[in-house]
Amino acid sequence: MDSYDIRTMRREEMDFAIELAASEGWNPGIHDAACFYNTDPDGFFVGLLNGRIIGCISDVSYDGVFGFLGLYIIVPEYRGRGYGIRLWNKAIQRLEGHNIGLDGVVEQQPNYLKSGFKFAYRNIRYEGVAGSVTTFPHSIVDLRSVKFDDLCTYDRNSFPANRGRFLRHWITMPESVGVAYIEDGLIRGYGLIRRCYRGYKIGPLFADTLEIGESIFSSLTSSVPKGSPVFLDVPEVNRYAVDFVNRHRMKKVFETARMYTKEVPSIRMYRLFGVTTFELG
Repeated sequence: MDSYDIRTMRREEMDFAIELAASEGWNPGIHDAACFYNTDPDGFFVGLLNGRIIGCISDVSYDGVFGFLGLYIIVPEYRGRGYGIRLWNKAIQRLEGHNIGLDGVVEQQPNYLKSGFKFAYRNIRYEGVAGSVTTFPHSIVDLRSVKFDDLCTYDRNSFPANRGRFLRHWITMPESVGVAYIEDGLIRGYGLIRRCYRGYKIGPLFADTLEIGESIFSSLTSSVPKGSPVFLDVPEVNRYAVDFVNRHRMKKVFETARMYTKEVPSIRMYRLFGVTTFELG
């Protein structure tokens, strides 16, 4: 008789989960595994059939109040046998009491609705091409030169909970570039671009105004090889962000539904030009 067990993921198994995500066409970052795992080491589960990993899920908790589900994958040949729902239930149980968010792929959205998630808005992945800019506003600075507490305070206005632990690892990720826009000593926007399985992905891209968002975007895309594919995940409800990607002639390649179990978090959506990740929010 087959034996199916669920347990907390080990660090080395996170690499396998990221590879599964890449095989699904989600194009994760090359170095995402370490950052994801260190954000919440207890927030990842694997399903093992006769000792072999056949599935995974993330259920990361931020501040004990907001949770995010992602990396929900069963190896294709084992789908439809009930292994996935057992992983899902384990993750939901761990995040009991949280407002839980996720980015659901189109084919799974009806199932998430049945599980009590409510639709908030669509996130659209756009693809463009890296250009080159030789000069930047003096307001653009290296993200690592910014006081970390100030960065966390700014980030909190565009994310449902404090995520300082995540950010500490995210902004020091190998093969990434982060910049901030500083005006009168205050952060007015920031963004990061990282190498992915295909091309480069910007996330997050937060900015107080469209013009600031443009400056950050141009700086980030100019930091990677010219002509490289560049991706940006845009919340459809931010019309400035949608106009932005259309003006840059970026094309839609993928979409998800941002969904929550409770109320839609009160964050400043006009600042959100690019989602950080579909896996951890």
